[in-house]
Amino acid sequence: MSILINKLKEEYPAHIECLQQRTKQALSRENIEGVVIHSGQEIKAFLDDNTYPFRVNPHFKHWLPLINSPNCWLIVNGEDKPTLIYYQPVDFWHKITPLEESYWGDLFNIEILKQASDVDKLLPYDKKDFAYIGSHIEVAKALGFEVINPESMLNYFHYHRAYKSTYEQTCLRQSNTLAVKAHQAAKAAFFDGDTEYDIQNAYLNAIGYNNNEVPYGNIVALNENCSILHYMHFEKQAPQVHRSFLIDAGANFNGYAADITRTYSFKRDRFAELIVRMNQLMLRAVAGLKPGVSYVDLHIATYREIAQVLVEFNFINVSADTAVESGIVSTFFPHGLGHHLGLQVHDMGGFMADERGTHISSPKEHAFLRTSRIIEAGQVFTIEPGLYFIDSLLQNLKDSSNSDQVNWQKVDEMRCFGGIRIEDNIIVHQSHNENMTRDLELG
Repeated sequence: MSILINKLKEEYPAHIECLQQRTKQALSRENIEGVVIHSGQEIKAFLDDNTYPFRVNPHFKHWLPLINSPNCWLIVNGEDKPTLIYYQPVDFWHKITPLEESYWGDLFNIEILKQASDVDKLLPYDKKDFAYIGSHIEVAKALGFEVINPESMLNYFHYHRAYKSTYEQTCLRQSNTLAVKAHQAAKAAFFDGDTEYDIQNAYLNAIGYNNNEVPYGNIVALNENCSILHYMHFEKQAPQVHRSFLIDAGANFNGYAADITRTYSFKRDRFAELIVRMNQLMLRAVAGLKPGVSYVDLHIATYREIAQVLVEFNFINVSADTAVESGIVSTFFPHGLGHHLGLQVHDMGGFMADERGTHISSPKEHAFLRTSRIIEAGQVFTIEPGLYFIDSLLQNLKDSSNSDQVNWQKVDEMRCFGGIRIEDNIIVHQSHNENMTRDLELG
């Protein structure tokens, strides 16, 4: 861990300088003096005194590796040392997290806030030249902010968030390291015949997480449940027979997310052969991530290759070209190829053509794409093709005029396995792709 901390200490100042320059440029465009970034605050459940799990403002954690600190504020003007207002109350009801400055502390002026309601004493007095960035609009207005989440400024920040600094890339590698460790534990639990609930606990225990610490709700699905794209139920009873296992689960490091998916067959059967073929297809898509290529074009090329897989496994009785033209491939692959990854699992900026936020629409035939941007060096993506046997979509296809294009006997044999998704996390460099997930030997 000391090696990692030393690396972060070395890379972090350049990261902050990059954010300072972006902020300076954004402020010049808006003709204002600075930004005040709110980490956020806990939100109480309706008619209750309990709060929902806290999720920090991604703009705040872009600057600071503080992801569990509500009621904190950051004041930035692009030139001077930023000021962190750190909330550290005197409270005998709850455990207070002490401020541990680590490698980042020297780059900030730090003010301690004892009571959240006293923050105005530490914020700029005249707020008309400062923009508030955060989700608590009522708080911003009460404090006197007039410029709140200006769209043009957020577009500028979101566009540039696609380019990850060396510090951010180190954080993403570490989040992958944690996630791969947990994936290996979950895989072992599956082959031990565990329940979905027990597999989930094996995943969390492997890296010491609770349910609220994962960057998104884990998908841990057995058999037919693998066909439910966002399955989050965790059955506590094991199925009579273990056939297939799909896990889509990640990890966090300093607020940067990993997002990894694997699918396994319990036996060496036809479904296992299909997994092998989809893995080949997935790695081919990874190889297609190249600067200057449109992510839309990469998705379309992968979509066509999935049509070829349908032909090879005799799921359809028409050519791949015909399957693409008729659109029946979408029944088996109903989502996009992947997305940007970083401070958020589905990171911002994926549909932006420029700093102004000009929108790049996805083709209507591929409406579920999560990014349509041109691929560039320094960007980080997931690649996650899938092939599923989803009852509702299959029924729609069966009821359509294209029903005769499908070999229904072969398709029906696969329904009990649910489906396949395989997902890696990749940094695009100018000369090569860095597959963070495969580098950690998660097959």
